[in-house]
Amino acid sequence: MKEKLLAMLEEIRPDVDFENEKMLIDNDVLDSFDIISIVQAIDDKFGVAIDVDDLEPDNFNSYEAMLELIKKRMA
Repeated sequence: MKEKLLAMLEEIRPDVDFENEKMLIDNDVLDSFDIISIVQAIDDKFGVAIDVDDLEPDNFNSYEAMLELIKKRMA
């Protein structure tokens, strides 16, 4: 699942080092348009709907946080 998420993120933003960047939102690496693209891609690739309540910076600051969010939504 990790590799699938990283590949998806790299398709959206190939210029970002998702494996090492831990402050994607806090450091303005990702903007609101990127988040919209990521949420849609998560739905498409993982069949997981991200709730409006999940649209918090902490859930998108790193790929690990996004992975945890996907796992939470799959449960």
